[in-house]
This record gives sequence, C-alpha cells and structure tokens, in this order.
Amino acid sequence: MRHGKKVNHLGRKTAHRKSMLANMACSLIEHKRINTTVAKAKALKQFVEPIITKSKLDTTHSRRIVMARLRQKEAVTELFKDVSVKVGDRPGGYTRIIKLGNRLGDNADMAMIELVDYNEIYNAGKAVKKKTTRRSRRGVSNVVAPVVVPTEAKKEEE
Repeated sequence: MRHGKKVNHLGRKTAHRKSMLANMACSLIEHKRINTTVAKAKALKQFVEPIITKSKLDTTHSRRIVMARLRQKEAVTELFKDVSVKVGDRPGGYTRIIKLGNRLGDNADMAMIELVDYNEIYNAGKAVKKKTTRRSRRGVSNVVAPVVVPTEAKKEEE
C-alpha cells in the first residue's frame, strides 16, 4: 500500500533530488522548454508551479523564498522580470507536459515540459483570430459614419 507517499523519490536521496529539481527548474526558466523523462517532468511540474506563482508578487520576501529554492541568481531575475509578467493573468497551469515516446538507449518514457505562454505554435493562432475580428468590427463602423456626413453637408450648401 502507498498510504502517505506523495513524493516520487526518483531513485535519489533528498539532497540530490532537491538539487536536481532546482537545476531542472532553472533550465526550464532559461530555455522555456526541456526534454526529460516523464517521471522527472511530473516531479518538476509540482516543484516549479508554486515558484512561478510566488514570482507574480514581486516583493523582497517572495524573491528570497524563490532564491532559496532555485539557488541561481540569473534564473531568479529572469523569472521575476520576464516570466512573471507574461503569466500574470493566468490563474495556474503554467507548464505543459508533452510525451515524446521512448528513448533509444534504455527505452525510458520521454517527455517535453514547457512553459505554456512561450509556445508560439499554440498561442499564435488564438491571439490572431481574436484581434482581427475585433478590429474589423470597429473599423467598419468608424469608417462609414465620417464619410457619409460631409457629402450631405456639401449638397445642402449648393
């Protein structure tokens, strides 16, 4: 039975596991997507999502908490400067896990974990459709009204 066993130990001691997850989280923040095994990707998702939530509120206290978990100054500054601005309105679910198949060497299940807002393929089509429909509706009503009024005024003057 697995009562009370919520953490996947990933075959490592506690210190090694924490260091590995911190390094993977820093790589994810820097590169916006990384390839790893499915088990590590799921463990990383649980590790990095609360950190991204903390980064939404840019205070000294939240920076210190995040720095204690990540342990790399460059990753913390990029997280607070770029990533938190982009995910500011999202209420959670900052990462996506996409399964890639099996690794050739040892047949391990591989996955790609990425930050959701940085994927241009999925986000490009949705953002363009909304912007174009809004512009076309507003543009038609604004263009027609000013053109009709001056021509009527010229006819009345003659």
